[in-house]
Amino acid sequence: MMQIGLIGISTGAASALLFASVTSGSLLAVLLFYLAPLPLLIAGLGWSHWSALIGAMFGTLAIAAIFGSVFFFGFMASAGLPAWWLGYLAMLARPAAGGGNGATQAIEWYPSGRLVMWAAILAALVVLVAIPNFGTDADSVRAGMHHALARLLRIETGEPASGPLSVPGVNNTERLIDFLVAALPPAAAVLATITNVFNLWLAGRIVKFSGRLSRPWPQIAAMTFPRPLMAALAIAVGLNFLGGLAGILAGVVAAGLLMAYGVLGFAVLHAVTQGMNARGFLLGGAYAAVVVFGWPMLALCLLGLIEAAIDLRARVAHKRAPPPHS
Repeated sequence: MMQIGLIGISTGAASALLFASVTSGSLLAVLLFYLAPLPLLIAGLGWSHWSALIGAMFGTLAIAAIFGSVFFFGFMASAGLPAWWLGYLAMLARPAAGGGNGATQAIEWYPSGRLVMWAAILAALVVLVAIPNFGTDADSVRAGMHHALARLLRIETGEPASGPLSVPGVNNTERLIDFLVAALPPAAAVLATITNVFNLWLAGRIVKFSGRLSRPWPQIAAMTFPRPLMAALAIAVGLNFLGGLAGILAGVVAAGLLMAYGVLGFAVLHAVTQGMNARGFLLGGAYAAVVVFGWPMLALCLLGLIEAAIDLRARVAHKRAPPPHS
C-alpha cells in the first residue's frame, strides 16, 4: 500500500507539472499539457487504479494551491478523473464464460472498443462542462467565446487582417473569429478524444515495456463497439440541427463519438490488410497521412461507420475463406 501511495503522489506531481506548463505559452508547453494524463494512466495500468486516484487527488490539490479554482477544475476534468477512470476500466477483468475452471480459468478483459468509447465520452464531457463558463444560452456562449478569441487574436496579430484577401468594410479577423466560434466546441471534443486515446495507448506501451502490464495487449483488428453507440451518434447528429444551446452541446457529443468511429476505421484497416505483403506500408501510410494532413481521418470515420452498419470485416473475411470441400 505504501508503494501505491508513493507512486500515486509522484505521478500526480508529474501530471500537475505537465498541466501547469501551459502557463508558459510556448508550443512545447502546449504539447506537454496534452500529455498531463499520461503519468496517471501509467500508475493506473502498472500499479492499480487506487494509485491513479491518489495521483489525481494530489495533482488536483497541488494545482488548486498554486493556480486557484479555475485550474483546479481544469485539471480534475481534463486529466485527473479521465485518467483514473480509463485506467480503472482498462484493468477490469472477469472469468470468461466456459473458459475452464480452477487454475485454468480464462480471463475476459474489458474490451478495447469500450475503452475507446469511454475516451470519446469523457472528451465530450470535458467540453460540455467548459461551455457553461461562456454562458447559459446559445447567444451568450457564442458571445463569450467570441470575446475570448478576440482577445487572443489581438495579442497574436495586433492589427486587423489586410491585403489582397481582405474585403472592403469587412474585418477579416472578425470573420475568422466567427468561424472559430462555430468550429471550436466540436474541434475541442475531437482533439480531446484523440488525446485520451493516444495517452491510453502510450501508457499501455510504456507499462508493457516495463513488464508490469498484467492484461494481454488487445488486438486492434478485433475492436468492436456496442451497438447503442451508433444510435447515440445518430441522435446527437439529429439534435445538432436543432440549433441553439442544445445544438451546440449535441455537436460536441457527435464530434467526439464520430472520432471514436475513426479509431474503429483504423481497426478495419488492420483487419482487412492482414496477410498482405504491403501491410506495413499501407498502415504506416494511413497513420502518416492522418498525422500530417488530418483530413484523411474523415475517410476513416466513414469506414468505421460502414463497419458498424454492414460488418465489413466479416464480409472481407468470408471472401478470403477457402471454399468448402465437396
